[in-house]
Amino acid sequence: MDNKNIHIMQEPTLAEPSTKIFTDVREVVITRAIANEFHEVLDDRAESDVIIIGAGPAGLTASRELSNMGYKVLVIEQNNYLGGGYWLGGYMMNPVTVREPAQKFWDELGIPYKKVAEGLYLTPGPHAVSKLIGAACDSGVKFLQLTKFDDLVLKNGRVAGIVVNWMPVSALPRNITCVDPIALEAKIVVDASGHDSVAVKRLVDRGLAEWKGMEPMHVNDGEEHVVNKTGEIYPGLVAAGMSVTETYGLARMGPTFGSMLYSGKKAAQIVAEKLKELER
Repeated sequence: MDNKNIHIMQEPTLAEPSTKIFTDVREVVITRAIANEFHEVLDDRAESDVIIIGAGPAGLTASRELSNMGYKVLVIEQNNYLGGGYWLGGYMMNPVTVREPAQKFWDELGIPYKKVAEGLYLTPGPHAVSKLIGAACDSGVKFLQLTKFDDLVLKNGRVAGIVVNWMPVSALPRNITCVDPIALEAKIVVDASGHDSVAVKRLVDRGLAEWKGMEPMHVNDGEEHVVNKTGEIYPGLVAAGMSVTETYGLARMGPTFGSMLYSGKKAAQIVAEKLKELER
């Protein structure tokens, strides 16, 4: 036998770590830290200047703008993640587009992009949305995820807050659960809940507003009108983003997001004016 062709496999040996990497922490300390921080946010933002329903591009933009103005802002989101449809472009493909001049929002946040046609710009959705989420957090916005809008608080003919519950509660059969919601108060509420337009529909249920539903796609008309129609639906309730489209029966614009960003910015400006009026 030719010993030159025999290879003996040796068991690998694991070297003992020479230095400790992580500090020892008890599990209960981690639990208490999470619980205390969550309840601190809930206690502080149970009464806010502005509550925004939905953490999509319109809601995130509005929240950042208002927080940078010095207002106390809370965003509720029924998903466990923030960003809404901004993570994806269309058809499960993640590049997102905006039409000029909306690329200026990307310039402001330091998001790289490329020009793909005259007046049309493109960037990876994950890059765009993560930058926007980070900017909102940096501005001081606070978030409650897995939080489902349930109803409005109405006082003296105006919206004065929202009623919320845990999102998982809605998945439980009614015959085995009775979990009451809680109320959060705010001077102004923004419905940026997208196609669901949940707050507007609560007003419709009570005969206090109208809702028409989205029309077929027309990118140019859809984007123009959603910005123009962004505004107060009822005293204390401002609609932004796709909630505007659904409320007024506007054309859908598909996977381009410039009007969502502009609508969020306009909503913030309107809210700021309404807050100043309330202060006066």
